Amino acid sequence: MKNFTNLITALIVAIWIGVIAVFSIQNITNVSLKFLTFQTINIPIGVVLTFSVGVGLISGSILPILLKKPTKKNKPKLKRNLFRNSTKQELEEDPLENW
Repeated sequence: MKNFTNLITALIVAIWIGVIAVFSIQNITNVSLKFLTFQTINIPIGVVLTFSVGVGLISGSILPILLKKPTKKNKPKLKRNLFRNSTKQELEEDPLENW
């Protein structure tokens, strides 16, 4: 089953790379990105798209590791001691006897 999952993942990545390649070949026009006051140099759309997908893949695989909640390795088992406050004599007595 793990091999099948790896195959599907590889196929999805390969299809994305193919789509980006076809898109970048068809759209060679240069673009300049603007964000607030910053502006990039003129680069082809395919390069921008490839860079964006690469950053997304890398950050998408790193962020879950960084945002993982810490777990306690020595979790106490949920055993309740019902007779924790009882004395030995109270435990030995039959509760139905004094009823």
